[in-house]
Amino acid sequence: MRIAIGGIATESCTFSPLPTRLDDFTIQRGQAFLDRYPFLGEFDAEFTPLLRARALPGGSVDSAAYQAIKSEFLALLQAAGPVDGVFLDMHGAMNVQDMDDAEGDWLAAVRTVVGPTVLMGASYDLHGNVSRRVVENLDVFSAYRTAPHVDDLATRHKVVRLLVQCLREGIRPLRAWVSIPVALVGEQTSTEWEPGASVYGSLADSDTVPGVLDASILVGYAWADEPRSGATALVTGTDREAISREAARLARRYWDARAQFDFGVPTGSIDDCIEWALAALEPCVFISDSGDNPTAGGAGDVPLFLGRLMAHDVPSAVVASIADAPAVEACQAAGVGAEVSLSLGGKLDPRTSQPLSVQGRVLHIAPSQNTEVVVQVGGVKVIVTQRRRPYHWIADFQRLGVEPLAHKIVVVKIGYLEPDLKRAAPRAFLALSPGAVDQALTRLPYRCIRRPVFPLDPDFEWTPEPTILGGSGNRP
Repeated sequence: MRIAIGGIATESCTFSPLPTRLDDFTIQRGQAFLDRYPFLGEFDAEFTPLLRARALPGGSVDSAAYQAIKSEFLALLQAAGPVDGVFLDMHGAMNVQDMDDAEGDWLAAVRTVVGPTVLMGASYDLHGNVSRRVVENLDVFSAYRTAPHVDDLATRHKVVRLLVQCLREGIRPLRAWVSIPVALVGEQTSTEWEPGASVYGSLADSDTVPGVLDASILVGYAWADEPRSGATALVTGTDREAISREAARLARRYWDARAQFDFGVPTGSIDDCIEWALAALEPCVFISDSGDNPTAGGAGDVPLFLGRLMAHDVPSAVVASIADAPAVEACQAAGVGAEVSLSLGGKLDPRTSQPLSVQGRVLHIAPSQNTEVVVQVGGVKVIVTQRRRPYHWIADFQRLGVEPLAHKIVVVKIGYLEPDLKRAAPRAFLALSPGAVDQALTRLPYRCIRRPVFPLDPDFEWTPEPTILGGSGNRP
């Protein structure tokens, strides 16, 4: 039994002016990415690693870059020779310039190479968008059930296990698919609080239904203005009636909860959050600069929050971070301890903001492929990076000589706090700040998303009607 492994993964915000180019991808080939799958030794199968490409979320992928990666992947797949199965390690929310449904294009191309009888499986982030073309070309599917994602490895493991099982037992699975007309942001739909905890908890009930191999609910990725964007219920199995019933049940559960999804922490404007933090009894408050979150596709260089901290004369704060290569170069040239005048941010996302002129002192320089500097601007320590990057761990600050909990306010370009930051933060707020990944979806200029869709269209009726796709449920 031979199974090829590879894939491509990124989130593409179509409202971002910042294209994702070829050099934004980290591309691993052959054995280099097999450590993502420590469970492969459990299976009596030969796994052939091809290529896996990953990019930090950003704007739409440059068309030439996508075609180059896809062409190389297909060539590697062709050169690998006959395979019994293909496991695709995906995200599910990629947009390519002048192309909607990029994953559907990728999967269809793989299907063309391997033919109709080879089984194909894919793991998806629960923030992936699903189309009919995706469902048609896959045999096995599973998406994460947690946000923040703590079951990513378990999901990849499950897909490989099901793929091997189906190959061994001669099963050609069926898929029941429901596209749910709800487009919500991940910060509202976390599985750590209600109603997300109960909605996603209900997937465990599907796991015990005879004839069901996997049940998934995908929130989707609302910042891609595509017809397929939105939520999905997708059930894989061998019993047509069972998977149809479960897909309809899950879709209805999600639909009925649509207006109950909310942020897990208090939300307000940038100024609201600063004022609340200054008045808080806790010695340190974390605030999410959510509209410019690079891990959701934001440019990561909007300096509006820094400007408001300065306007409020906040005496002790940290901002992580602002991506600005010229500012990093200026700080490197000046050196640690030097006074610098910077035109900070506003270059990658000029639609949202303009550069902010600041005077500061260079505190720290960490040279690397993505050099980071720390600049003291008034009472604020600003982390400035050569390229966009997230700050999800307390250690990310500490290695730059910054103790975040020693400051009254810590601003992080993020949505919901990732687990390490959440554990550390004495208190947290989420700012509904402007940016390419604005949490207030009604402020964004949608043109292509299918309508009606909640919350853009708040009042309409809908009934789930599953579409059944795939094989017989038995031998290929």
